[in-house]
Order: sequence, then structure tokens, then C-alpha cells
Amino acid sequence: MRKRVVITGLGVAAPNGVGIPAFTQALQAGESGVRFQPQLAELKFSCQIGGIPPVTEEQKQQYFSELQLKQLNSSGILYGVMAGVEAWRKAGLPEQPTEPDWDSGIVFGTGMLGVDKFREAIYKVDEGQVRRLGSTVVTQTMASGISAYLGGMLGCGNQTTTNSSACATGTEAILWAYDRIASGQAQRMLAGSCNDHGPYIWGGFDAMRVMTYQHNDSPERGSRPLSATASGFVPGSGAGALVLESLESALARNAVIYGEVLGGHVNAGGQRGGGSMTAPNPSAVRRCIEQALAHAGVAPEAVDLIDGHLTATTKDSAEILAWTQALGRSGADFPYINSLKGMIGHCLSAAGAIESVAAILELSEGFIYPSRNSEDLHPDITALIDPKKFLSNLFQKLFRSLLKLTLALVM
Repeated sequence: MRKRVVITGLGVAAPNGVGIPAFTQALQAGESGVRFQPQLAELKFSCQIGGIPPVTEEQKQQYFSELQLKQLNSSGILYGVMAGVEAWRKAGLPEQPTEPDWDSGIVFGTGMLGVDKFREAIYKVDEGQVRRLGSTVVTQTMASGISAYLGGMLGCGNQTTTNSSACATGTEAILWAYDRIASGQAQRMLAGSCNDHGPYIWGGFDAMRVMTYQHNDSPERGSRPLSATASGFVPGSGAGALVLESLESALARNAVIYGEVLGGHVNAGGQRGGGSMTAPNPSAVRRCIEQALAHAGVAPEAVDLIDGHLTATTKDSAEILAWTQALGRSGADFPYINSLKGMIGHCLSAAGAIESVAAILELSEGFIYPSRNSEDLHPDITALIDPKKFLSNLFQKLFRSLLKLTLALVM
């Protein structure tokens, strides 16, 4: 018999708020974290705006020692540790135990980690200064560096690993953690994802011309999910983290429970049927939603709110179409839907984790955040669903007893 899995801790480092209190306030107010980035302008990027978490030196010192900060040059590690440790603390779990916690593990993903540290190392090697690389180059540049950092800081002795699946990394990590607890192989798992910021991460996307260049003078209006005037995504960065725990363990500890993970599904379109390495197969997206609902035991008509991927590209209407097909609902019968991208941009491999944290906050706090910059809805989208289903009213409430939380991994 599979165990029930609940969420007992949340942590975040997002472009519009670092830490759960600041992030929650920003969500409720619809505040943007997208800013003009002078470095991108100096490097002649077409897109010169982006979302970077506004981390202060004081906040860094709450999570790292002076020695760690002296050698740290990986923004992904910085954001991942801050989000992961915050989630652990909010779950009321002990830090730095004297012995490994064999019942607690970590699945924390990333797409590309420590690029600035890697660049620094390349210059030193090329200059014959190998001995000056320092002792943390490997842990800051290997993909599993984030889970290694967190595992050592928190003493987790169960499975500690890193996954990497582009935009779905964070939600996939949550599902991996869920499976390990549900199968009885762990009591608690820290799940999440992070991503570096900066030109060496974002440059390839600028070269592909998939990022907007039309809002360098109006950064907060640049990320426009669902919009007829959307002109490409805005790059972002950060991290999100969740503590998943067996219901029995959470009840025994009298822990705060934010919600329950009912199930989910992961698939791939095999780069067939109109899909590619960077574009999803439409039938795979539809099937993923259908299978997630089936695994969770949630009927399509029970879904009240969808936190969409919705990146402010030409694929937004295709995502809406997949949802209408998977749920068998359209027009005024379609659930409410919103997108966080208008506030924080597309945080790449951190997107799924940050947006899962936002969805859980909506569930536990009883609000729906607005879809910023979605005022001019694309006609291909309004042809599918009622415009009233796009949430721009900040104070619109949900009845908690009706809201179902389902993790559908949509890339």
C-alpha cells in the first residue's frame, strides 16, 4: 500500500521575492521582478532585460559561512541552497545533525550550474594557474553540486541526487521525491531546482531569437504570457524548494501541512509528431495531463485552477489547446488559468520548482495571483476558452474544499 505524501516546507529565491514572506507578498500584489540588465546591453544582446533574485549580503550570511561566501561564484548554488534550507527550516527539521538522517533525502535539479565559476577556472588553467583553482571548483560546476551542498549542510543520508530535464526539472524532482516516499523508501525528501543567471546562460537563447527584444525600455511589460503582443520569453533565474513527507511522519511531528501531492506523470514525445528537442509533441502534452489526473485520482471536472507553463511564446495557444483536449472542457466550462511568467520571466530549469511553490501558496493561503501583462489575450486562445478564465483580479478567492492540487509536467 502506497503512503500518502504531503508538503511540509517551502523555500524560494525568485526574481520578485527572496524568501516565502516576500514572494507571497509579491504574488498577491502582482509585482514584477524583471529589470533592465546593463551587462546584457554592454554585450550587445538583443534582449537586455531579465529576472534575477534580489539577494542581499545579509541574506547570504543567513545560509553561508564567511569562508563559503569567499569562494562562492555560482549563482545557482546560491539560490538553491537558500531555497532548500529555507524549506527545511520551515518544515521544522533539524540542521547539521551529528549523524546522517537515513530517512531524509534530496532530489534537487538544475540545467546548467556554475557557469561563471567554470569560466573563472578556464582562465586560470589557460594561464597555468591550476594550483590557484581552489577546492570548491568541482562542487560548484558539477550538476550534482547543488544536491551535494544541501546534503552536507542538512545531513541527509537517504538518496541524494540531481536531475536535469530542461523546464520540467523542478516538477520532475517533486515527482521523483513523491515516488520515493510513497514507495516507503524514505520518510522525507527535499525536492526542487535551481538555475544560474547571466549572459553565459542566456546567450544561446538570445542567439536563437526566442527572447523578446521589444521591451528593453519597459522591462516590467516584457514577459507577456497569453498575450497577442507576446514577442518571446524573458530570461529569469532562481530556485524553488519543497519538503515532501509521509503523512504519518508529518502528523507524528505535528508539522504544518501546506498540501498533499496526489500524483503526477512524466513522459516525452520522442521528438515525433510535430515535436522537437525544444518544442513539445502536442499529443505528449495532452497525454501527460491525462495520465497525471488518472494517477492522482482526480476527475477533469474537479480541476478549478491551472498554473500554466505559458512562456509568452507562440506555444502558449498550443498549451491551452492541450489542456482543453485533456480535460474535455472549453469555453466557460474551462478552469481558471494563470501564468507566473509575467512577474518573473522564464527561470529555465528553476521554473517548475518556483511555480510549484507559487501554486502551493495559492492553495494554502486561499488566493489566486494575477497573470501580469495578459490584458490583450491572443485570439487563438480566446477562441478556445472564455476570457473570464484568465485571472487578472488580485482578490479573487478559491474555496479550498474545491481546489485540487495536481502536478502535470508540461514542457
